[in-house]
Amino acid sequence: MTSRRTRERMISRLREQGIKDERVLEVLLATPRHLFLDEALAHRAYEDTALPIGFNQTISQPYIVARMTEILLAAGPLKKVLEVGTGSGYQTAVLASLVHQVCSVERIRPLQDRARQKLQRLKLFNVMMRHSDGGMGWPEQGPFDGILVTAAPEEVPEELLEQLAIDGRLVIPVGGNRQQLKLVIRKEERVFETRVLEDVNFVPLLSGTIR
Repeated sequence: MTSRRTRERMISRLREQGIKDERVLEVLLATPRHLFLDEALAHRAYEDTALPIGFNQTISQPYIVARMTEILLAAGPLKKVLEVGTGSGYQTAVLASLVHQVCSVERIRPLQDRARQKLQRLKLFNVMMRHSDGGMGWPEQGPFDGILVTAAPEEVPEELLEQLAIDGRLVIPVGGNRQQLKLVIRKEERVFETRVLEDVNFVPLLSGTIR
């Protein structure tokens, strides 16, 4: 169930779902999603579904990973990207294969430790990690060319807007019971353009940390 043929079927589905960026598709084909799951769930790694990773968190479905990555990169290559919510590390691995540097924050320490081991195993050394409240971002490392958020706040955190570079892109699910995926582009110092892209379903972005 983790063979190349299984992964190729996943890529075919993503193309049918409208993912067009060949760089993103190539990275998803090459990234072993099964490594980021418990062994008992590894056989389901290439299904187009979110799966549990513990601590009431999930690994996002491949379509959402591909879609958010494609949107983030749509205006061209990015040097420095902030990821809010390391989670399993799968989205982190995809980003690390496509941008110069990833700064990833996670509030649940055991998840982050596990993700770090997986990324090292894949020899992805362009990722910096921080155990902190994701809604606050990582101001010391900003500004960022791109920010990708993998959990949904009720509204876009002001702290993340402040850490976005001019022309930077923020891809974020927003809302409570009904969530929408949004793209926010910083046009000028205090001018932001927001686009609503599609309905989504993410775990909520929570404050505080777990050790």
